[in-house]
Amino acid sequence: MTAEFSYPVGVELIAGVDEVGRGPLVGAVVTAAVILDPNNPIAGLADSKKLSEKKRLALAEEIKQKALAWALGRAEPSEIDELNILHATMLAMQRAVKSLKIQPHFVLVDGNRVPELSMPAQAVVKGDSKVAEISAASILAKVARDQEMQELDQQFPQYEFAKHKGYPTKVHLEKLSQYGALAQHRRSFAPVRQVLENT
Repeated sequence: MTAEFSYPVGVELIAGVDEVGRGPLVGAVVTAAVILDPNNPIAGLADSKKLSEKKRLALAEEIKQKALAWALGRAEPSEIDELNILHATMLAMQRAVKSLKIQPHFVLVDGNRVPELSMPAQAVVKGDSKVAEISAASILAKVARDQEMQELDQQFPQYEFAKHKGYPTKVHLEKLSQYGALAQHRRSFAPVRQVLENT
């Protein structure tokens, strides 16, 4: 963790919140909220994108065992299409915080926007590499969403979801135009919309 961030003073329970999956064309946007235990530290927390898959999986298990509380939240493709990706992400973050078995006194959110919550919150730009709680949330959200993409890959192997995780890579775009859009695709996203218009 870099020391550029100072925690709010005098606050006991702090939750970190992060999301994974704003950019993909398929599946839910997944968020996590984590309250770490200061008496049970976890070594090696970092932005989930900078960790190997093996390290992420190991840390995810450790976070689940050691955190005072953790929860996942999500917004489905239909909600993303209805609300837009930003509002759907905020909704998924609210759901993650609400699902925590202990309610935090303060919430730190990765990025530059904060969802409406029942407790004070602050946005932290690049929070997933500055704030341990946000790093932990980014790891849980990434592991959960990657798992969903593995499962989708088993259902629809022709799309190769395990490889590109639903992001608009060259392979995904080729498969999309070849096989069409699935129910899990986000219809409001331009590449999916174009495929649907052309069928």
